[in-house]
Amino acid sequence: MQRYVNKLKDFNELVMFEHSIFSLPFIFIAMIVAADGWFGFGLLVLGVGAAVSARNFAMGLNRFADRDIDAQNPRTSSRPNVDGRLDASSILIFTLVNALAFVGVAYIINPLAFTLSFPILLILGSYSYFKRFSSLAHIVLGVSLGLAPIAGVVAVSAEITVWSVLLSLGVLFWVAGFDLLYSLQDMEFDREKGLHSIPSKYGEQTTLLLSTLFHLLTVLFWALFVWVAQLGFFAVTAVVLSAVMLSYEHYLVRKDFTKIDRAFFTVNGYLGILFFILIVMDKVIL
Repeated sequence: MQRYVNKLKDFNELVMFEHSIFSLPFIFIAMIVAADGWFGFGLLVLGVGAAVSARNFAMGLNRFADRDIDAQNPRTSSRPNVDGRLDASSILIFTLVNALAFVGVAYIINPLAFTLSFPILLILGSYSYFKRFSSLAHIVLGVSLGLAPIAGVVAVSAEITVWSVLLSLGVLFWVAGFDLLYSLQDMEFDREKGLHSIPSKYGEQTTLLLSTLFHLLTVLFWALFVWVAQLGFFAVTAVVLSAVMLSYEHYLVRKDFTKIDRAFFTVNGYLGILFFILIVMDKVIL
């Protein structure tokens, strides 16, 4: 029994399940706004199932594709995909099972969700290979998580609204912006191994500038989302507090690169949760 428990722990470490906190709040934000309140327990279960299986697929494929790279990077050499705890076959099976689960959940939700599930998997999977030939990998990661709000509104109303696209664009630039900061840790390694990233190609200062620009666009698109969706005071507050938290994130990184993990995980994790809570308050109180 303990063997299976340990194996589950290894898979959890492989995909870092706790990082689902970056996409889940924005799926549910879109679902709440689309439903004008509570969208039902059934869609809650299906939404979680779709989000988790999609992310497990993306992370599983990424770890499968990056086995050679992770083995050479001191920061990632202890991951389960390279230290012997999980072999390539196990990771590949895990990835395929989650792909099938995602398509299956999408089929249950509605026909549009099912149709979109295939291009979504293609986009999610492409990130794993982009950094081998293009510095746009940061944008592709942003697109991957930016699909979350669109998936949420499709689940509720079987359509793609203008406000959901604006919310998604905000998520796209939010994720791409903090991924740029996170990638500063591997700047020298990427240069040495010939991997493509904006930090390795353009350097620290350009990366910080681009990340700042992306996060300014994040705030802009989230403000437009609130305006187009005709949300109220608490939603406006969510945008303002997001701007403050993103500013703090950049302050932490510029002050000390050793604070990157704190900026990446803590600040961005709380941002998503706080945004979600304030949207719920907006729909319940106003």
